Amino acid sequence: MSTWFPARWPAQDPDVIQLYTMATPNGQKVSICLEEMQLPYEAHLINIMKNDQFDPDYLKLSPNGKIPTLLDPHGPEDEPMLLMESVVMLQYLADKTGRFFPQNYRSRMEGLQWLTFQAAHIGPMFGQFGHFHVYAKDKTTDTYARNRYLNETKRLLKVLDTRLAGRDHILDDYSIVDMAIMPWVECLESFYKAADVLELDSLPNVKGWRARVTSRPGYQRGKDVGRLG
Repeated sequence: MSTWFPARWPAQDPDVIQLYTMATPNGQKVSICLEEMQLPYEAHLINIMKNDQFDPDYLKLSPNGKIPTLLDPHGPEDEPMLLMESVVMLQYLADKTGRFFPQNYRSRMEGLQWLTFQAAHIGPMFGQFGHFHVYAKDKTTDTYARNRYLNETKRLLKVLDTRLAGRDHILDDYSIVDMAIMPWVECLESFYKAADVLELDSLPNVKGWRARVTSRPGYQRGKDVGRLG
């Protein structure tokens, strides 16, 4: 078992889940899930601002050099399970615990489509919007990219608002889908400071959903795991 643990980030308790992360939306979704499921785990800060994700020790865990990474010492058949890609971690943890995801086939397919919606659209488009709105705003005079991702982000938010009409959550009950999407929506306001330009107040269903999900104790604990400072 000891060969699974990176020397730079040693496990204090090698018998519990190890999460290698930082408090970005992709990292937050997994720490929120672990808190909601009340699973014992250790969190290790991978500081992407200092390129920790490219450390050879970390690349042994996550070949793509992204955060987060999850190591469960007690995976299937009680063998270690090592995972990259945050939505896969959410699905794995839901299957491991039997919680926060539908059990019947039709409902699981509905849930998987919304998880894929987050991974294929929400994350990439919101992230590109944030890049051009915050990081590259003084590096280019061409507004094409910023406007492209601004408009796509607004479109995706309207998709969410439509889905949430008459619903408390993305699926019938609170699930890993909410955990996957909420940190990205929160990031638009808390980190990118873009609530006004994205007209978040014009989305009443998203607004109510945000209040319900972010007030959960598990969400509050999980969102700060791996936060700098």
